[in-house]
Amino acid sequence: MKEKRIVIKVGTSTLTYDSGKLNLRGIDKLCKVICDLQNAGNNIILVSSGAIGAGVGKLGLKERPTETRYRQALAAVGQCELMFIYDKFFGDYNNTVAQVLITKDVVVNDLSRQHIINTFNALLEMNIIPIVNENDTVAVDELVGANIGDNDTLSAVVADIVDADLLVILSDIDGLYDKDPRINSDAKKIDEVRQIDDNIRSMAGGVGTNRGTGGMATKITAATLSTDAGIDCCIMNGSDPSKLYDLLEGKPIGTIFLAPKK
Repeated sequence: MKEKRIVIKVGTSTLTYDSGKLNLRGIDKLCKVICDLQNAGNNIILVSSGAIGAGVGKLGLKERPTETRYRQALAAVGQCELMFIYDKFFGDYNNTVAQVLITKDVVVNDLSRQHIINTFNALLEMNIIPIVNENDTVAVDELVGANIGDNDTLSAVVADIVDADLLVILSDIDGLYDKDPRINSDAKKIDEVRQIDDNIRSMAGGVGTNRGTGGMATKITAATLSTDAGIDCCIMNGSDPSKLYDLLEGKPIGTIFLAPKK
């Protein structure tokens, strides 16, 4: 297995149960695999959603509030909970993590973007696993449903910033299908995409689950940004993190979007 710099994005639907509570067994499995990949010499950067979902679960709320300021408050509560869990599980496998919260204005500014690059490079040189999220307490694009601001897109931005070899988006679906497999039993999974065109975009459908803000459409956007930057992107099911081994060994897992050869 060739050593790589890999950005892995995990969504709220993978991190939590339908109740909104954190799926601790699932998170533990994910952390174990990431630590093993890190131990093998890879550089792993984890882009994690789930702060608001964790906040909802922590406070025992039956549903997410609709008012932005309360969702910001839940993000503040949930981010603490999420990092506490990550720190514990990664620590159990003898790996150190660091929290990196990003906003769009920081990424688009040349000077602050360079500061972010310097920080990532220093963390990776020290064999520390960065855990990245958008700073939802001050950045509300995702909270109010804007197209820019979802963590699928953020993961592609991070992959570009760190000059990654691969972006992996863990979802609650096996990959891109020619039609929605949840309502069409004859839907067929597409194993490989060499060009993202209007036909591919039309297969993406609408929004995601009630626990996440994304959907296949945002993942296609992320794949487009990633491949445009020369980085292959894979969308795969996150329910079994051990499938990451198969992916890195070249086995047909999920849907792989290939960047144009330079």
